[in-house]
Amino acid sequence: MGGHAVTDFSRREFLTIPAAAGLAGSAFATQGDVGWQRRIRRVGQLNMTEHDPVEMDVEAWADYWASLKVDAVLVSVTGILAFYQTKVPFHRKGKYLGTKDFFGECCAAAKKRGLHVVGRTSPDLNWEDAVQAHPEWFQRNAEGQPVAHTEDPRLFRTCMFSTYMTDYLPAIMREVNSLYDVDALFTNAWPPLGRLPDCHCGVCVHLPGPGTIEYWDRFNERTIYLWKLYDAIAKEKRQANFYFANLGGGIHSSANLVALGELCEWFQCDNQGRGGDNTPIWACASQGRVCRAVQNGKMATNVTGAWSTGPVRWRYVAKSEPEQRMWFNETVASGMVPYHHIIGAEKGLGEDRRVLGPARDFFRWTSQHDPHFRNKASVAEIGVVMGQRTNLFYQASPGMSVGDSINGLYSALLEGRFLFDFVHEEKLSRDELRKYKALILPNVALLSDRQCQQIADFVDGGGSLLATFETSMYDERNRKRSDFGLAEVFGIRRSGAIIGTNGNAYCARIEQRHELLQGFEDTDWIAGAQYRAPIASVQAPVLTVVPGSVAYPPELSYPNPSNTNEPAMVVRQKGRSRLIFVPGDVDGTLWRSGHGDLSLLLGNCVKWISGNDQPVMIDGPGLIETFAWETEPGFALHVLNYTNPAAHKGWIRDFHAIGPETIRFRVPNQRRVIRGELLRSETVLPLKIDGSTVAFTIPQVADYEVAALYCA
Repeated sequence: MGGHAVTDFSRREFLTIPAAAGLAGSAFATQGDVGWQRRIRRVGQLNMTEHDPVEMDVEAWADYWASLKVDAVLVSVTGILAFYQTKVPFHRKGKYLGTKDFFGECCAAAKKRGLHVVGRTSPDLNWEDAVQAHPEWFQRNAEGQPVAHTEDPRLFRTCMFSTYMTDYLPAIMREVNSLYDVDALFTNAWPPLGRLPDCHCGVCVHLPGPGTIEYWDRFNERTIYLWKLYDAIAKEKRQANFYFANLGGGIHSSANLVALGELCEWFQCDNQGRGGDNTPIWACASQGRVCRAVQNGKMATNVTGAWSTGPVRWRYVAKSEPEQRMWFNETVASGMVPYHHIIGAEKGLGEDRRVLGPARDFFRWTSQHDPHFRNKASVAEIGVVMGQRTNLFYQASPGMSVGDSINGLYSALLEGRFLFDFVHEEKLSRDELRKYKALILPNVALLSDRQCQQIADFVDGGGSLLATFETSMYDERNRKRSDFGLAEVFGIRRSGAIIGTNGNAYCARIEQRHELLQGFEDTDWIAGAQYRAPIASVQAPVLTVVPGSVAYPPELSYPNPSNTNEPAMVVRQKGRSRLIFVPGDVDGTLWRSGHGDLSLLLGNCVKWISGNDQPVMIDGPGLIETFAWETEPGFALHVLNYTNPAAHKGWIRDFHAIGPETIRFRVPNQRRVIRGELLRSETVLPLKIDGSTVAFTIPQVADYEVAALYCA
């Protein structure tokens, strides 16, 4: 099978070899080039396969990456298969490596072209001979057996709480430091994306139960410990070097994003393309919003796979060019750096050369306009609270998914053409919320007493608030409260257990006309939610609950009674603060049903709490997502066109142009706009300037347009 023979190495011997290698690498130490990662604008990666050492034209690929004007490339060191002549035990050499120093050739070719090199490792899997020699390194199932990889049973899953992560991986890192001129070290597939490990090894059986918050605490402690360890090893090479890891998964990420956001210098989002049966096209832009919420403006990249992502995969066949291009569009629009990822180099530059073109065109275009993609601040005045603990630990009702609420709200915000930022639940201080007029909490069920008080302070300071369903019903340890933590803020009281749907979902009766109900002039009933957390009656409700009923037989399909005093929405105004609480999971139900009443209602709620005023107002056809940034030259408005039959499923095959789009841009910070330009169209943008307001029209948007405003 190749690789190392099973050898009885003691831990002392295992650590001694890499320690010496680390000392050898110290000769490269320098204080120069600190912070280079904050200046890069494009990244490339050819993910090497075992076969590539005999197939890959290294110089041709290096020329390709240089033609894209990338600033850095990731080159595989790995940990599953070695791409160099390693001496680390159990770092198996690929069967086609022979005597080649494949990693060294690739590293040298990149350096010759002025590119930074990141050594890519992968600590998640190893072979059966390692299991036999080091059984303590591997995950175990409930029966105590090592956990085999689901696709290749010759490989087994390693445990992050084992010495595999503190002995084996550091040995590889130090060996690479000693041999090559690398600028950073990276781990693929760790920390795990969107899930917490379920391991029953000798260490993990003494940890709190998997899936509990107590386990998450230990998981985060271990993640931070290992991150700091690997970063220190990277800096043994030179002080400017650093370590970073996969942190994709968006709001569903497994690791504490705020804690890692403070540590990491490069937020790597492994969000390569649509991966599920019903993943919306805006999933990449959503990831960018997460980065912005936790990274404080530091480096963030999104990996776009040129290969065929999705529930059925083809690793060596290209996805559609429009789909790949839209993923790049969303990456830069949302504030991340584009990252082009190809797997395998069969036959020189690959058998399927369709993977090469989209990035070449897009990367060259961004290189011509780099200053407009260096963002200083978001212009948005609405913050959407992302509840990471809720997404990890909240127990959704049957038929519900924990992510439905934020997905449904996101959809309604796009339909309403709102500018918004994500705000992490752990970043709710007065200073961090100062820029926002309004906050939205889409079923953020888990909130600590301190977080509830921070939200109350935001309201006391004049901020407005919209919350849904079980927001604040649980504390940060997932313990259920006797009443909502924000009950006093909204003036509400929980009155019973969750009520679901048995046939017909409940309706909401219009009790009084209000601007929240624009568009519902010809009805007294509108659609309610699939689930609700009932609250006690309040004075002068805008909407009340019409109870659900059976859907079949139709003879029995009517509400009884049809009038109640149970509020379906509570609306309050307190000074400058506008407050709305909706006890139904209207946002989640919108995502599952697509009902237009719920989208319109949510859009009206957001308009009202924001005072019917936004810094950017856009009038025109189509489904779009917008980002507005203060940039080095002035401001940039990014318009992404999602008007497409494949917006929710499948791949975009082509684009359906929309326009004209008429924009009113309220310029912040007393900046003076002097001229405009459309970057994709590469045309002058005529402006009408009236004080702090700039008006202009984008004639057409095919997939993406950027309106750049230059300031004096």
